Formats: sequence, structure tokens, C-alpha cells
Amino acid sequence: MTDLDRRTFLGAAAAGIAAGKAGPTRAETAPMTNAATHAIDMPAFVDHSHLTVIDLPMLSAFYQQAMGLSVLEKSASGETLGVSGRPLLTLTTGGNAARAPRNAPGLFHTAFLVPNRRELGRWLAHAAHNNIPLTGASDHLVSEAIYLDDPEGNGIEIYRDRDRAEWTYVPDGTVKMATHRLDLQALYEEAPKDDWNGQENGTVIGHIHLQVSDIPEADAFFQGVLGLDIMARYPGASFFATGKYHHHVAANVWNSRGQPKRQGGMSGLADYTIRFNDKAKLDAAVQKLDALSIATTRSGDTVSLVDPWGIGLKLAA
Repeated sequence: MTDLDRRTFLGAAAAGIAAGKAGPTRAETAPMTNAATHAIDMPAFVDHSHLTVIDLPMLSAFYQQAMGLSVLEKSASGETLGVSGRPLLTLTTGGNAARAPRNAPGLFHTAFLVPNRRELGRWLAHAAHNNIPLTGASDHLVSEAIYLDDPEGNGIEIYRDRDRAEWTYVPDGTVKMATHRLDLQALYEEAPKDDWNGQENGTVIGHIHLQVSDIPEADAFFQGVLGLDIMARYPGASFFATGKYHHHVAANVWNSRGQPKRQGGMSGLADYTIRFNDKAKLDAAVQKLDALSIATTRSGDTVSLVDPWGIGLKLAA
């Protein structure tokens, strides 16, 4: 690919994200800092994503070649992939898997958090050199993010966090976020052009973004039942986290407002795992689930359920 072609690619890719994702800005206050700042060092965080896929070999090849994950485990019906031995993504398939409608509740994107801006730039150079199509790129103030879809339409974000000291919190405890254009050309030009052979050790799932049917219902579930804090709001979306992270889980109705629950056999997000570093928070969430008579199954320290939109959820210690 020539330099001119790369510029054309990057310019087109930077067109942005769909209208409606931009949120209002808020009055600023002084930055806030914590001793622990990484997404997975918080009291609870998203540990794993599980997709039901139609073409397992094609999807597995994509996540290995385009996203730089490695196969850690194989079975007759699926594979688990990750980075440096850490499982992040499971792909399974079955004879009844059918493509989910775009407006069905489920996955908006799985967000892979890389260790720093250098690694985000290295991945961008890999994408540019291999003609991996992007769907958008944004500066969210707290992070820099690049967006794309896998071959079956499952959304993906790859991002790096800015230092927590650069984030701005407002008086109600939420964090200032926005959706500005990310200068992909500058990110590409700053990146080393060495041979990229996969994600760097320390890459994790930083957050998961869901399509749901109703935002008040999402607020009641993630805040009221699971005990996550609301860290930001956009029109039609809420962002939830622990430890004052910008978000571990997001929920929006941009495509899925008022839609019925997911049906069995749909492709896309089968389930995801929220892992609790603070066992007391897990116990409190389970007590709320029991009080509301929400059906759960238990296996050791893992509690499994189906959320209000038909998405599987595992809560683990």
C-alpha cells in the first residue's frame, strides 16, 4: 500500500461514528486520581465476552489475523481466544445459529483495551497495511478509540485510556466524556512500523457496550441490582462502572429501542462475564437478584442469569 493509499484509507476511516453518539459536555472540575486506575483493577470489571457465530473458522481467523488474539482452547463447537494466556473471547457455533437482526438487543461492541497509545498506533498501522475496514474513530476525552465490525457484524472497539489524571470529573461524580474526531493520520504517523504479530501482553476487555430496549430499565438493572455507578449519560445511553472508571458496561437504545428480548439461536452476544475483585459487591448483587426473584444458577463462585433483554450474564469472583 502506498503512502497516498494509506492517507486515503485513514481519512475515510476517520469519518466518525453514527449520528446520535455524541453527548453533551458538562461543567469541569479538578481531575480525580485513585491509587488503582486500570479498568480491571476496579471492584468489578468485564472479564470475558462470548459470541454465538455462524461461520466459526472465518470468525476465528478474523480475530487471530485482524485483532491479534491467540487460540487458547478448542472444542468441537467452539474456541476460546485471548492474549498472553488470558482468555478474552469465546466463539461457539451450532446448527441453529441464525443472524440476529441489527435492531435486536445484544452486542453493540466488545471493547479491547490496549496498554498505551503506542500499541493502539501499532494496531492501526497493521489495519492500514492489511486493508482492514474501520467504521469510525473517536477521541472520548478519557480514551482514544477505533471501531470496526467482524465479518458477521459484531461490533468491536480497540482503545487506549488516557492517564486517569487527565480525566475530568464533575460535581455529581460522573466523568466528562465526548465524541470528537480522532486524528488517525497523526496516530498512524507516530506509530512504529515494525512487524506487528499480535496484541501486547496486558491487552484486556476494558468494557462491553450493549444494545437494550429501555434506558430506565438498564439504569435499574446495572445500578439498582448489580451495584454499578452511572458514570456518564448520552442521549439514549448510560455508562456504568465501578471504581470511578469511565465505563465497564454501556447500554444504548440507538438501534434497539422498544425491541423484544433476544431469541434463542441468534448470532451475536451469548453472554459476558463481570468479575468482582470485591466479593462483598458480588454477594450484594446476588442478594438483590434473589430478592427480585430473578432466576440464577450457581457453579462455585460463578452466578449465571439472563438479563432483562435476553442476554446471558455471568457474575464471578
